[in-house]
Amino acid sequence: MAKKTTLTLLQLNDLHGYIEPHWEMVRKTGSWSFEKLGGLARIATLFRKTREHAPDSVLTLDNGDTFHGTQVAVFSRGQALVPLLNALKIDAMTVHWEFAYGPEGVRQLASKLNYPMLAINCYRNDDGSLFLKPYEMIERAGVRIAIIGLACPIVDKTMPASFSVGLRFSIGNEELPFWIRTAKEKDGAQLIVVLSHLGFPQDVQLAKETSDIDILVSGHTHNRMDHAIVVNGTVIFQSGCHGSFVGRLDIDLADGKIETFRHTLIPIDDSLEEDPEIRQLVSLALAPHKEEMNAIVGETTAPLHRYSMLSSPMDDVLLQAIAETAKTEIAFSNAWRYGAPIPAGQVTAQDLWNIIPMNPIIQTVELTGFEIYQMLEESLERTFAANPYEQMGGYVKRMRGLVLYFKAENPSGHRIDRLFVKDGPIVVKRTYKVAFVTSQGVPSKFGSARQKLDVDAVTSLRQFFKKNSPVTPSIIQTVYEI
Repeated sequence: MAKKTTLTLLQLNDLHGYIEPHWEMVRKTGSWSFEKLGGLARIATLFRKTREHAPDSVLTLDNGDTFHGTQVAVFSRGQALVPLLNALKIDAMTVHWEFAYGPEGVRQLASKLNYPMLAINCYRNDDGSLFLKPYEMIERAGVRIAIIGLACPIVDKTMPASFSVGLRFSIGNEELPFWIRTAKEKDGAQLIVVLSHLGFPQDVQLAKETSDIDILVSGHTHNRMDHAIVVNGTVIFQSGCHGSFVGRLDIDLADGKIETFRHTLIPIDDSLEEDPEIRQLVSLALAPHKEEMNAIVGETTAPLHRYSMLSSPMDDVLLQAIAETAKTEIAFSNAWRYGAPIPAGQVTAQDLWNIIPMNPIIQTVELTGFEIYQMLEESLERTFAANPYEQMGGYVKRMRGLVLYFKAENPSGHRIDRLFVKDGPIVVKRTYKVAFVTSQGVPSKFGSARQKLDVDAVTSLRQFFKKNSPVTPSIIQTVYEI
Protein backbone atom coordinates (compact mmCIF):
# COMPACT_ATOMS: atom_id res chain seq x y z
CA MET A 1 0.00 0.00 0.00
CA ALA A 2 1.26 3.45 -0.94
CA LYS A 3 2.51 5.60 1.91
CA LYS A 4 0.49 8.79 2.03
CA THR A 5 1.60 12.13 3.45
CA THR A 6 -0.01 15.59 3.49
CA LEU A 7 2.12 18.75 3.40
CA THR A 8 1.10 22.42 3.52
CA LEU A 9 2.96 25.26 1.81
CA LEU A 10 2.32 28.86 2.85
CA GLN A 11 3.49 31.64 0.53
CA LEU A 12 4.26 35.29 1.22
CA ASN A 13 5.33 37.13 -1.93
CA ASP A 14 6.19 40.73 -2.79
CA LEU A 15 5.58 42.16 0.70
CA HIS A 16 7.40 45.38 -0.34
CA GLY A 17 7.85 46.45 3.26
CA TYR A 18 4.14 46.60 4.23
CA ILE A 19 4.34 45.48 7.84
CA GLU A 20 0.98 46.80 9.10
CA PRO A 21 -2.61 46.61 7.79
CA HIS A 22 -3.21 48.96 4.86
CA TRP A 23 -5.83 49.79 2.28
CA GLU A 24 -6.10 47.34 -0.58
CA MET A 25 -8.32 47.18 -3.65
CA VAL A 26 -10.29 43.98 -4.19
CA ARG A 27 -12.81 42.78 -6.76
CA LYS A 28 -15.77 40.73 -5.61
CA THR A 29 -18.66 41.53 -7.94
CA GLY A 30 -16.80 43.07 -10.87
CA SER A 31 -16.13 46.49 -9.33
CA TRP A 32 -13.31 47.61 -7.07
CA SER A 33 -13.77 48.13 -3.34
CA PHE A 34 -11.36 49.07 -0.56
CA GLU A 35 -10.55 46.81 2.39
CA LYS A 36 -7.94 47.00 5.15
CA LEU A 37 -5.75 43.96 4.54
CA GLY A 38 -2.29 42.70 5.44
CA GLY A 39 -0.08 43.20 8.45
CA LEU A 40 2.64 40.88 9.72
CA ALA A 41 0.92 40.48 13.09
CA ARG A 42 -2.10 38.94 11.34
CA ILE A 43 0.12 36.83 9.07
CA ALA A 44 1.96 35.53 12.15
CA THR A 45 -1.36 34.33 13.59
CA LEU A 46 -2.23 32.53 10.36
CA PHE A 47 1.19 30.85 10.24
CA ARG A 48 1.00 29.82 13.90
CA LYS A 49 -2.49 28.34 13.65
CA THR A 50 -1.57 26.43 10.51
CA ARG A 51 1.49 24.96 12.19
CA GLU A 52 -0.48 24.05 15.32
CA HIS A 53 -3.03 22.20 13.20
CA ALA A 54 -0.37 20.24 11.31
CA PRO A 55 2.90 20.10 13.30
CA ASP A 56 5.97 19.17 11.22
CA SER A 57 3.96 19.35 7.97
CA VAL A 58 4.10 23.08 7.11
CA LEU A 59 6.59 24.82 4.83
CA THR A 60 6.65 28.64 4.82
CA LEU A 61 8.24 30.44 1.85
CA ASP A 62 8.92 34.07 0.88
CA ASN A 63 9.48 35.01 -2.78
CA GLY A 64 11.35 38.25 -2.09
CA ASP A 65 10.67 41.93 -2.75
CA THR A 66 10.34 41.88 1.02
CA PHE A 67 12.76 44.38 2.54
CA HIS A 68 12.08 47.39 0.29
CA GLY A 69 9.02 49.46 -0.66
CA THR A 70 7.95 51.55 2.34
CA GLN A 71 9.55 54.36 4.31
CA VAL A 72 10.38 52.13 7.28
CA ALA A 73 12.05 49.60 5.01
CA VAL A 74 14.06 52.07 2.93
CA PHE A 75 15.19 54.29 5.82
CA SER A 76 16.59 51.26 7.67
CA ARG A 77 17.93 49.57 4.52
CA GLY A 78 15.64 46.69 5.34
CA GLN A 79 17.12 46.15 8.81
CA ALA A 80 13.97 47.22 10.71
CA LEU A 81 12.09 44.30 9.17
CA VAL A 82 14.60 41.60 10.12
CA PRO A 83 13.21 40.85 13.64
CA LEU A 84 9.68 40.72 12.20
CA LEU A 85 10.49 38.29 9.41
CA ASN A 86 12.61 36.14 11.71
CA ALA A 87 9.66 35.91 14.10
CA LEU A 88 7.51 34.48 11.28
CA LYS A 89 9.82 31.44 11.15
CA ILE A 90 10.12 31.42 7.37
CA ASP A 91 11.99 28.48 5.85
CA ALA A 92 13.61 30.20 2.84
CA MET A 93 13.37 33.20 0.51
CA THR A 94 14.71 34.50 -2.79
CA VAL A 95 15.41 38.11 -3.75
CA HIS A 96 14.87 41.11 -6.04
CA TRP A 97 14.43 44.65 -4.65
CA GLU A 98 16.66 43.64 -1.74
CA PHE A 99 19.46 44.57 -4.16
CA ALA A 100 18.40 48.23 -3.87
CA TYR A 101 20.84 48.24 -0.95
CA GLY A 102 23.61 46.85 -3.16
CA PRO A 103 25.21 43.43 -2.92
CA GLU A 104 26.75 44.34 0.44
CA GLY A 105 23.32 45.34 1.75
CA VAL A 106 21.94 41.96 0.67
CA ARG A 107 24.84 40.20 2.37
CA GLN A 108 24.17 42.11 5.60
CA LEU A 109 20.47 41.24 5.52
CA ALA A 110 21.21 37.58 4.79
CA SER A 111 23.65 37.42 7.72
CA LYS A 112 20.91 38.49 10.16
CA LEU A 113 18.09 36.26 8.92
CA ASN A 114 17.36 32.93 10.57
CA TYR A 115 16.65 31.40 7.16
CA PRO A 116 18.55 31.40 3.85
CA MET A 117 18.35 33.66 0.82
CA LEU A 118 18.51 31.38 -2.21
CA ALA A 119 19.46 31.91 -5.86
CA ILE A 120 21.04 29.65 -8.48
CA ASN A 121 21.23 32.52 -11.00
CA CYS A 122 23.25 35.25 -9.27
CA TYR A 123 27.01 35.09 -9.86
CA ARG A 124 30.10 37.01 -8.81
CA ASN A 125 31.85 38.50 -11.82
CA ASP A 126 35.37 37.96 -10.52
CA ASP A 127 35.31 34.19 -10.11
CA GLY A 128 31.90 33.03 -11.39
CA SER A 129 30.86 31.66 -8.00
CA LEU A 130 27.32 31.86 -6.69
CA PHE A 131 26.56 34.93 -4.57
CA LEU A 132 23.84 33.16 -2.58
CA LYS A 133 23.14 29.59 -1.53
CA PRO A 134 21.50 27.68 -4.41
CA TYR A 135 19.08 25.51 -2.47
CA GLU A 136 18.01 24.42 1.00
CA MET A 137 17.13 20.92 2.13
CA ILE A 138 14.23 20.71 4.56
CA GLU A 139 12.48 17.69 6.00
CA ARG A 140 8.78 17.76 6.82
CA ALA A 141 6.66 14.78 7.85
CA GLY A 142 9.51 12.50 6.83
CA VAL A 143 9.73 13.98 3.30
CA ARG A 144 13.04 15.42 2.10
CA ILE A 145 12.28 18.66 0.25
CA ALA A 146 14.69 20.72 -1.86
CA ILE A 147 13.90 24.44 -2.04
CA ILE A 148 15.70 25.88 -5.09
CA GLY A 149 15.86 29.68 -5.42
CA LEU A 150 15.63 31.86 -8.53
CA ALA A 151 16.33 35.57 -8.02
CA CYS A 152 14.86 38.18 -10.33
CA PRO A 153 17.10 38.20 -13.42
CA ILE A 154 16.57 41.87 -14.39
CA VAL A 155 18.64 43.32 -11.54
CA ASP A 156 21.71 43.87 -13.75
CA LYS A 157 19.72 44.67 -16.90
CA THR A 158 17.08 47.31 -16.16
CA MET A 159 17.76 48.50 -12.61
CA PRO A 160 20.31 51.06 -11.34
CA ALA A 161 23.94 49.93 -11.68
CA SER A 162 24.50 50.17 -7.92
CA PHE A 163 22.13 47.24 -7.41
CA SER A 164 24.44 44.72 -9.07
CA VAL A 165 28.03 45.92 -8.63
CA GLY A 166 30.28 42.92 -9.18
CA LEU A 167 27.39 40.58 -10.00
CA ARG A 168 25.62 39.15 -13.02
CA PHE A 169 22.24 37.47 -13.25
CA SER A 170 20.89 34.79 -15.58
CA ILE A 171 17.35 33.52 -16.12
CA GLY A 172 18.33 30.29 -14.40
CA ASN A 173 16.50 28.01 -16.81
CA GLU A 174 19.72 26.47 -18.10
CA GLU A 175 21.11 25.84 -14.62
CA LEU A 176 17.93 24.53 -12.99
CA PRO A 177 18.08 20.90 -14.29
CA PHE A 178 21.60 20.57 -12.84
CA TRP A 179 20.50 21.75 -9.41
CA ILE A 180 17.45 19.48 -9.46
CA ARG A 181 19.71 16.49 -10.21
CA THR A 182 22.17 17.60 -7.54
CA ALA A 183 19.48 17.89 -4.88
CA LYS A 184 18.14 14.47 -5.74
CA GLU A 185 21.42 12.60 -6.15
CA LYS A 186 23.51 14.33 -3.48
CA ASP A 187 20.88 15.07 -0.83
CA GLY A 188 18.14 12.56 -1.55
CA ALA A 189 15.45 15.15 -2.35
CA GLN A 190 12.04 13.54 -2.76
CA LEU A 191 10.13 16.74 -3.55
CA ILE A 192 11.44 19.63 -5.68
CA VAL A 193 10.07 23.10 -4.89
CA VAL A 194 11.30 26.04 -7.00
CA LEU A 195 11.03 29.40 -5.22
CA SER A 196 11.04 31.91 -8.07
CA HIS A 197 11.07 35.66 -8.59
CA LEU A 198 11.08 35.44 -12.38
CA GLY A 199 7.41 36.38 -12.80
CA PHE A 200 4.33 34.36 -13.71
CA PRO A 201 4.79 34.27 -17.53
CA GLN A 202 8.42 33.27 -17.08
CA ASP A 203 7.55 30.62 -14.51
CA VAL A 204 5.00 29.03 -16.83
CA GLN A 205 7.67 28.87 -19.56
CA LEU A 206 10.16 27.45 -17.07
CA ALA A 207 7.75 24.70 -16.08
CA LYS A 208 7.04 23.88 -19.74
CA GLU A 209 10.70 23.22 -20.50
CA THR A 210 11.91 21.72 -17.22
CA SER A 211 11.14 18.23 -15.96
CA ASP A 212 10.91 17.15 -12.34
CA ILE A 213 9.67 20.41 -10.76
CA ASP A 214 6.92 19.35 -8.37
CA ILE A 215 5.88 22.80 -7.15
CA LEU A 216 6.78 26.25 -8.49
CA VAL A 217 6.12 29.04 -5.99
CA SER A 218 5.90 32.15 -8.18
CA GLY A 219 6.51 35.84 -7.43
CA HIS A 220 7.33 39.26 -8.92
CA THR A 221 4.24 39.92 -11.07
CA HIS A 222 1.76 40.28 -8.16
CA ASN A 223 -0.78 37.80 -9.58
CA ARG A 224 -3.63 37.08 -7.17
CA MET A 225 -4.24 33.49 -8.15
CA ASP A 226 -7.50 32.10 -6.80
CA HIS A 227 -6.57 28.75 -8.32
CA ALA A 228 -3.21 27.05 -8.74
CA ILE A 229 -2.45 25.75 -12.22
CA VAL A 230 -0.60 22.67 -13.48
CA VAL A 231 1.97 22.97 -16.28
CA ASN A 232 3.95 19.92 -17.39
CA GLY A 233 3.11 18.25 -14.09
CA THR A 234 4.24 21.27 -12.04
CA VAL A 235 1.81 22.98 -9.64
CA ILE A 236 2.23 26.79 -9.88
CA PHE A 237 0.71 29.43 -7.60
CA GLN A 238 1.25 33.09 -6.65
CA SER A 239 -0.43 35.25 -4.02
CA GLY A 240 -0.67 38.96 -4.86
CA CYS A 241 1.45 41.57 -3.09
CA HIS A 242 1.91 43.82 -0.04
CA GLY A 243 1.14 40.89 2.30
CA SER A 244 -2.56 41.42 1.58
CA PHE A 245 -2.98 37.73 0.81
CA VAL A 246 -1.21 34.49 1.69
CA GLY A 247 -1.30 31.51 -0.62
CA ARG A 248 -1.87 28.05 0.85
CA LEU A 249 -1.18 24.83 -1.05
CA ASP A 250 -2.01 21.47 0.53
CA ILE A 251 -0.54 18.47 -1.27
CA ASP A 252 -1.24 14.78 -0.75
CA LEU A 253 1.79 12.63 -1.52
CA ALA A 254 1.70 8.93 -2.31
CA ASP A 255 5.16 7.32 -2.35
CA GLY A 256 6.69 10.79 -2.75
CA LYS A 257 4.55 11.85 -5.72
CA ILE A 258 1.82 14.51 -5.64
CA GLU A 259 -1.48 12.68 -5.89
CA THR A 260 -3.88 15.56 -5.23
CA PHE A 261 -3.65 19.21 -4.16
CA ARG A 262 -5.88 21.98 -2.82
CA HIS A 263 -5.10 25.68 -3.18
CA THR A 264 -6.53 28.69 -1.31
CA LEU A 265 -5.82 32.41 -1.59
CA ILE A 266 -6.31 33.69 1.96
CA PRO A 267 -7.15 37.39 2.52
CA ILE A 268 -5.27 38.79 5.51
CA ASP A 269 -8.27 40.60 7.00
CA ASP A 270 -9.56 41.38 10.50
CA SER A 271 -10.86 37.83 10.95
CA LEU A 272 -7.24 37.11 11.89
CA GLU A 273 -6.39 38.54 15.28
CA GLU A 274 -3.00 40.20 15.59
CA ASP A 275 -0.22 38.31 17.29
CA PRO A 276 0.68 40.54 20.28
CA GLU A 277 4.44 39.90 20.06
CA ILE A 278 4.60 40.77 16.37
CA ARG A 279 2.29 43.76 16.85
CA GLN A 280 4.75 45.11 19.44
CA LEU A 281 7.68 44.58 17.09
CA VAL A 282 5.81 46.41 14.31
CA SER A 283 5.10 49.32 16.65
CA LEU A 284 8.76 49.53 17.62
CA ALA A 285 9.83 49.54 13.97
CA LEU A 286 7.40 52.34 13.08
CA ALA A 287 7.89 54.46 16.22
CA PRO A 288 10.85 56.66 15.13
CA HIS A 289 8.90 58.29 12.27
CA LYS A 290 5.29 57.60 13.27
CA GLU A 291 4.21 61.20 13.93
CA GLU A 292 5.88 62.48 10.77
CA MET A 293 4.41 59.71 8.57
CA ASN A 294 0.87 60.19 9.92
CA ALA A 295 0.82 63.93 9.13
CA ILE A 296 -1.91 64.98 6.65
CA VAL A 297 -0.39 66.55 3.53
CA GLY A 298 -3.52 67.04 1.40
CA GLU A 299 -6.51 65.35 -0.19
CA THR A 300 -7.38 63.41 -3.33
CA THR A 301 -10.81 63.36 -4.93
CA ALA A 302 -10.31 59.89 -6.42
CA PRO A 303 -8.48 56.71 -5.42
CA LEU A 304 -4.81 56.55 -6.36
CA HIS A 305 -3.59 53.11 -7.43
CA ARG A 306 -1.31 51.20 -9.81
CA TYR A 307 -3.67 48.36 -10.72
CA SER A 308 -3.73 48.97 -14.45
CA MET A 309 -1.26 48.01 -17.16
CA LEU A 310 -1.26 51.10 -19.39
CA SER A 311 -1.59 54.05 -17.03
CA SER A 312 -2.67 54.65 -13.45
CA PRO A 313 -3.97 57.53 -11.32
CA MET A 314 -1.18 57.11 -8.74
CA ASP A 315 1.47 57.70 -11.39
CA ASP A 316 -0.60 60.40 -13.08
CA VAL A 317 -0.39 62.42 -9.86
CA LEU A 318 3.31 61.64 -9.44
CA LEU A 319 3.99 62.85 -12.99
CA GLN A 320 1.86 65.96 -12.49
CA ALA A 321 4.02 66.84 -9.48
CA ILE A 322 7.30 66.10 -11.29
CA ALA A 323 6.34 68.12 -14.36
CA GLU A 324 5.15 71.06 -12.26
CA THR A 325 8.37 71.08 -10.24
CA ALA A 326 10.58 70.86 -13.35
CA LYS A 327 8.38 73.18 -15.42
CA THR A 328 8.14 70.75 -18.34
CA GLU A 329 5.23 69.52 -20.43
CA ILE A 330 6.56 65.95 -20.66
CA ALA A 331 7.50 63.68 -17.76
CA PHE A 332 8.39 59.99 -17.33
CA SER A 333 8.57 57.55 -14.46
CA ASN A 334 9.15 53.85 -14.14
CA ALA A 335 6.11 51.56 -14.34
CA TRP A 336 6.22 50.19 -10.81
CA ARG A 337 3.64 47.62 -9.77
CA TYR A 338 4.04 48.07 -6.02
CA GLY A 339 2.59 50.81 -3.83
CA ALA A 340 -0.57 50.21 -1.80
CA PRO A 341 -3.60 52.12 -3.12
CA ILE A 342 -4.79 55.34 -1.50
CA PRO A 343 -8.57 55.85 -1.12
CA ALA A 344 -10.23 59.15 -1.95
CA GLY A 345 -9.89 61.54 0.97
CA GLN A 346 -6.98 62.60 3.14
CA VAL A 347 -3.43 61.83 2.04
CA THR A 348 -0.65 61.33 4.58
CA ALA A 349 3.11 61.66 4.37
CA GLN A 350 3.25 57.87 4.57
CA ASP A 351 1.16 57.70 1.40
CA LEU A 352 3.73 59.83 -0.44
CA TRP A 353 6.51 57.48 0.60
CA ASN A 354 4.42 54.52 -0.52
CA ILE A 355 4.10 56.12 -3.97
CA ILE A 356 7.89 56.41 -4.39
CA PRO A 357 9.82 54.99 -1.41
CA MET A 358 13.30 55.36 -2.92
CA ASN A 359 12.62 59.12 -3.11
CA PRO A 360 14.89 59.94 -6.06
CA ILE A 361 15.99 63.41 -7.12
CA ILE A 362 13.95 64.89 -9.99
CA GLN A 363 15.99 65.29 -13.16
CA THR A 364 15.57 66.85 -16.58
CA VAL A 365 16.99 65.71 -19.90
CA GLU A 366 16.70 66.67 -23.55
CA LEU A 367 15.37 63.89 -25.79
CA THR A 368 14.82 63.91 -29.52
CA GLY A 369 11.50 62.65 -30.82
CA PHE A 370 13.38 59.67 -32.25
CA GLU A 371 14.85 58.84 -28.83
CA ILE A 372 11.40 59.00 -27.28
CA TYR A 373 10.19 56.54 -29.93
CA GLN A 374 13.13 54.23 -29.17
CA MET A 375 12.63 54.43 -25.42
CA LEU A 376 8.91 53.67 -25.63
CA GLU A 377 9.42 50.80 -28.07
CA GLU A 378 11.91 49.34 -25.60
CA SER A 379 9.38 49.70 -22.79
CA LEU A 380 6.67 47.99 -24.85
CA GLU A 381 9.02 45.13 -25.74
CA ARG A 382 9.95 44.59 -22.12
CA THR A 383 6.26 44.49 -21.22
CA PHE A 384 4.80 42.46 -24.11
CA ALA A 385 7.69 40.38 -25.50
CA ALA A 386 6.46 37.16 -27.09
CA ASN A 387 9.28 35.29 -25.35
CA PRO A 388 8.44 35.43 -21.64
CA TYR A 389 12.13 35.47 -20.71
CA GLU A 390 12.46 38.80 -22.52
CA GLN A 391 9.70 40.46 -20.47
CA MET A 392 11.71 42.65 -18.12
CA GLY A 393 9.46 45.56 -17.31
CA GLY A 394 6.68 46.16 -14.84
CA TYR A 395 3.82 47.80 -16.68
CA VAL A 396 4.08 50.22 -19.63
CA LYS A 397 6.35 53.17 -18.82
CA ARG A 398 4.35 55.98 -17.23
CA MET A 399 4.30 59.26 -19.15
CA ARG A 400 2.76 62.72 -19.14
CA GLY A 401 2.44 65.14 -22.05
CA LEU A 402 2.31 62.36 -24.66
CA VAL A 403 -0.47 60.26 -26.15
CA LEU A 404 0.60 56.81 -27.34
CA TYR A 405 -1.34 54.35 -29.51
CA PHE A 406 0.22 50.91 -29.87
CA LYS A 407 -0.40 47.32 -30.95
CA ALA A 408 0.80 44.80 -28.37
CA GLU A 409 0.80 41.92 -30.87
CA ASN A 410 3.22 43.65 -33.26
CA PRO A 411 6.87 42.52 -33.38
CA SER A 412 9.62 44.17 -31.39
CA GLY A 413 10.43 47.70 -32.54
CA HIS A 414 7.16 48.11 -34.43
CA ARG A 415 4.48 48.37 -31.75
CA ILE A 416 3.96 52.15 -31.77
CA ASP A 417 1.14 53.07 -34.15
CA ARG A 418 0.94 56.80 -33.40
CA LEU A 419 2.60 59.11 -30.89
CA PHE A 420 1.47 62.65 -30.14
CA VAL A 421 2.68 65.55 -28.04
CA LYS A 422 0.48 68.41 -26.93
CA ASP A 423 0.58 70.29 -30.22
CA GLY A 424 0.37 67.35 -32.64
CA PRO A 425 2.37 64.34 -33.88
CA ILE A 426 5.81 64.00 -32.35
CA VAL A 427 8.65 65.24 -34.58
CA VAL A 428 11.56 62.78 -34.67
CA LYS A 429 14.22 65.46 -35.21
CA ARG A 430 12.87 67.92 -32.66
CA THR A 431 14.37 68.09 -29.16
CA TYR A 432 12.04 67.97 -26.16
CA LYS A 433 12.96 68.85 -22.58
CA VAL A 434 11.44 66.30 -20.22
CA ALA A 435 11.41 65.62 -16.49
CA PHE A 436 11.89 62.18 -14.97
CA VAL A 437 12.77 60.16 -11.88
CA THR A 438 15.16 57.18 -11.66
CA SER A 439 17.36 55.68 -14.34
CA GLN A 440 14.44 53.46 -15.25
CA GLY A 441 12.33 56.53 -16.02
CA VAL A 442 14.80 57.64 -18.71
CA PRO A 443 17.76 55.23 -19.10
CA SER A 444 21.18 56.89 -19.31
CA LYS A 445 21.71 55.85 -22.93
CA PHE A 446 19.00 58.28 -24.02
CA GLY A 447 19.23 62.06 -24.20
CA SER A 448 21.66 64.86 -23.46
CA ALA A 449 22.04 67.80 -21.08
CA ARG A 450 20.94 65.86 -18.00
CA GLN A 451 20.44 68.01 -14.93
CA LYS A 452 19.58 67.12 -11.34
CA LEU A 453 17.19 69.51 -9.60
CA ASP A 454 17.41 70.38 -5.93
CA VAL A 455 14.06 68.69 -5.24
CA ASP A 456 13.40 65.04 -4.45
CA ALA A 457 10.21 63.23 -5.45
CA VAL A 458 8.56 63.16 -2.03
CA THR A 459 9.18 66.89 -1.52
CA SER A 460 7.73 67.54 -4.97
CA LEU A 461 4.61 65.52 -4.11
CA ARG A 462 4.28 67.27 -0.76
CA GLN A 463 4.45 70.70 -2.45
CA PHE A 464 2.02 69.58 -5.14
CA PHE A 465 -0.61 68.41 -2.63
CA LYS A 466 -0.18 71.54 -0.51
CA LYS A 467 -0.71 73.77 -3.53
CA ASN A 468 -3.45 71.83 -5.35
CA SER A 469 -5.53 69.97 -2.75
CA PRO A 470 -7.99 68.52 -3.23
CA VAL A 471 -6.01 66.87 -6.05
CA THR A 472 -7.82 65.24 -8.96
CA PRO A 473 -5.80 62.76 -11.05
CA SER A 474 -5.59 63.59 -14.73
CA ILE A 475 -8.59 62.34 -16.70
CA ILE A 476 -6.62 62.47 -19.95
CA GLN A 477 -5.61 58.95 -20.92
CA THR A 478 -2.05 58.75 -22.24
CA VAL A 479 -1.69 55.18 -23.51
CA TYR A 480 -4.11 53.28 -25.74
CA GLU A 481 -3.83 49.70 -26.96
CA ILE A 482 -5.51 49.39 -30.37
